[in-house]
Amino acid sequence: MRQEITELLPSLRRFAYSLSGSAADADDLLQNTVERLLSRPRPDDADITRWAFRVCRNVWIDECRARKVRREATEHPELSEGQVFDGDKQVANEMEVNRVDQAMSQLPEDQRQIISLVAVQGLSYQAVADILSVPKGTVMSRLARARGALSEALAPGTTRIEQ
Repeated sequence: MRQEITELLPSLRRFAYSLSGSAADADDLLQNTVERLLSRPRPDDADITRWAFRVCRNVWIDECRARKVRREATEHPELSEGQVFDGDKQVANEMEVNRVDQAMSQLPEDQRQIISLVAVQGLSYQAVADILSVPKGTVMSRLARARGALSEALAPGTTRIEQ
């Protein structure tokens, strides 16, 4: 099981980043997720990928609730990691990543989770439905709304998502 979890780490980290919007918070979320995965027995006949993503989501929800109780504000620093490019190309790429990241952060959490799991992680609608414990139709409608909102937000001359 440890080998399977190790192979999932890059995908889980991307998902954690999509939830938290912060590289530092994503790393903390990933660590807490792995700790929980390793400390609890794997459910019988559970797909390791779906189980790991569900645990990550549940850990994130727990952390959000704890922050709300403590009334701590969450910071959303700009994405600072990436490939090194030459001059203008690097600046243009960083600006586009920041635009997409900002647009994603303005989506409601349920839409952000769906678009991350489907578009970024490449999971099927059914897998996402299982991870989030919602019907497949709900996944499809939230994804459609999220894509529409991102499309509007990323249209030339648009700076924010209208909700």
